[in-house]
Amino acid sequence: MNPNAHAGDAAAPLPALGDGVRTVRGARMAEVTTFRLGGPCRALVDCPDAASLTRAVDALRSARIPILLVGGGSNLLVSDEGVDTVVVRHVTDAPAFRRDGEEIVAPAAAALDTLADYAVSEGLDGLLFASGIPGTVGGAVAGNAGAFGEDVAGRMVSVTVLDVDGRVREEDPSRFRFAYRHSEIPEQRAIVLETRFRLARGDPAALHAERDRILEMRASKHPDWRRRPTAGSFFRNIEPTSAAGRRQAAGWFLEQAGALHMREGGASVFDRHANIVVADGPDCTAADVDRLTRRMAEAVRAMFDLSLVPEVRRIGRFA
Repeated sequence: MNPNAHAGDAAAPLPALGDGVRTVRGARMAEVTTFRLGGPCRALVDCPDAASLTRAVDALRSARIPILLVGGGSNLLVSDEGVDTVVVRHVTDAPAFRRDGEEIVAPAAAALDTLADYAVSEGLDGLLFASGIPGTVGGAVAGNAGAFGEDVAGRMVSVTVLDVDGRVREEDPSRFRFAYRHSEIPEQRAIVLETRFRLARGDPAALHAERDRILEMRASKHPDWRRRPTAGSFFRNIEPTSAAGRRQAAGWFLEQAGALHMREGGASVFDRHANIVVADGPDCTAADVDRLTRRMAEAVRAMFDLSLVPEVRRIGRFA
């Protein structure tokens, strides 16, 4: 699924995608990303469940139409000119979780924070770290999202995927070589449909109190993406190197390099977190964010001789 691949005639008809699928021609990516930036796509295809997603992807692949799969749009910076592909969005507001003893099976379309809340409501411990993290379960699994030294891979029992040949398979997580903020799911062109997590019983009152504490802490340090467009932390933390000594927060290096005071056009660094870029107002462009984040990375490279790796994916053409 190459987001930059040529999709042919944008006006050409799409194949029949089956029931439960909503298709919007020429939708703007700004409508489906938390940055609220990005130009048009060939078509936006909404698939709220695994069945509709499987049918739509199979039909588009059979028609040899390039697709870009997105979930909550929380980890994307899409160019202002948009993308000449069909964008398949897999997200739902009404996820059907299944509890099996101390395990939870979560659909990929569910919001990750909703899964964390569900686990707490069931008196199960192990996903508190995911509280307040935007995006979907599918995106979190593909990118091995985490916080506070934990990640989703540490709780996975199995991952059910739609593979590149159109088969639905339940796989052991080891197949995808999970690492810090990384898995081989995108490289293998697999699509997450659902994931089984193994948790542990906990005290419900204590779990609720800890979730509230984490949410309050996030609110004090992070902008609310619903009110102030952002993709959250833009760069991964520094991996252990001779220069860094151990993994350290990218925000610390960025703050030392003066990033808190940086701005490019309508994009600026959030005043309480040097690793978060926000789009200030309707005049902000994806190009502004691109220039600002490259400038931030260069400042860290110049001061510390460290190369920051983006956690946010750039999609489309940038200068």
